[in-house]
Amino acid sequence: MKHIKADLTPPIPGSRWRHMLSGFAGDKLAMLALFIFLFYCLVALLAPLVAPFDVDDPAFMDLLNAEIAPSWTTHDYRFLLGTDGQGRDLLSIILYGTRLSLTIGICAVILQAGIGICIGLMAGYLGGRVDNFLMRCADIQLSFSNMMVAIVFLAVFQSIFGVAMYQQLAMLVLILVIGLTEWPLFARTIRASVLAEKQKEYVDAARVMGISQKRIMFRHILPNTLSPVLAIFTVQIANAIVAEAALSFLGLGMPSTEPSLGSLISEGVSYMFAGSWWICVIPSITLIILILAMNLLGDWLHDHLNPRAYKD
Repeated sequence: MKHIKADLTPPIPGSRWRHMLSGFAGDKLAMLALFIFLFYCLVALLAPLVAPFDVDDPAFMDLLNAEIAPSWTTHDYRFLLGTDGQGRDLLSIILYGTRLSLTIGICAVILQAGIGICIGLMAGYLGGRVDNFLMRCADIQLSFSNMMVAIVFLAVFQSIFGVAMYQQLAMLVLILVIGLTEWPLFARTIRASVLAEKQKEYVDAARVMGISQKRIMFRHILPNTLSPVLAIFTVQIANAIVAEAALSFLGLGMPSTEPSLGSLISEGVSYMFAGSWWICVIPSITLIILILAMNLLGDWLHDHLNPRAYKD
């Protein structure tokens, strides 16, 4: 009996995490990517404190200051990155826009992961008809273009409830749309891991002791299947931010009163040919650096959390 209890909750192999930490400490590119991501998160979190101007101040928008070039070209140090077509300080709205983009991306992926993990766990552990039904639902979801589904849903929502209602609920709607269209990736990944884990001795021991299926799935199997999810989570945040930016660029994202990086780029495109290149280029560079850092970090995690990358 003592032997069975010891097998119920096998620890995650320490060699995996030692391998990951040692590899991370020796990979300067991964450390740089993590630093950039944490810097973005910190700056976004502290946007109300570090932004030069208060975006809620009625005087923040001043058409007399419209389209002022960055300070290194005009020596006007009131606006470090210049202003947009509405006279708003570009640095301030980029900080708040980054905050919105990260919030939407992280919340959407948390929703994706929650749905996908639950579905993948049930499909892999219960098997049979439950597995077939859930995986066919995932196949149906994957057969549609996620971006096309999001565009259709958002367009229908705006036509039914009106643009004013959509602008009030834009962040919530974007999180739901992006989150509900990407869960199959998590579901398939978790299912594959569960199929391997449920054949191990500690799961058989738990069944013999009469532990409920729910407890076995969530307390014993799930913790040992989360390694690949961490890598997917990072990459999916980048994908969610890109999806939000694309929808905002198409006019289906955040309103101009609460601009994300995507909506800032969308607004700035019309000024490119008028010579005010910074209104579009600087938010674009900000978004590109964020996405690049997150993809590099996700690729590194994928390589080092792969069981084949270490030996027990």
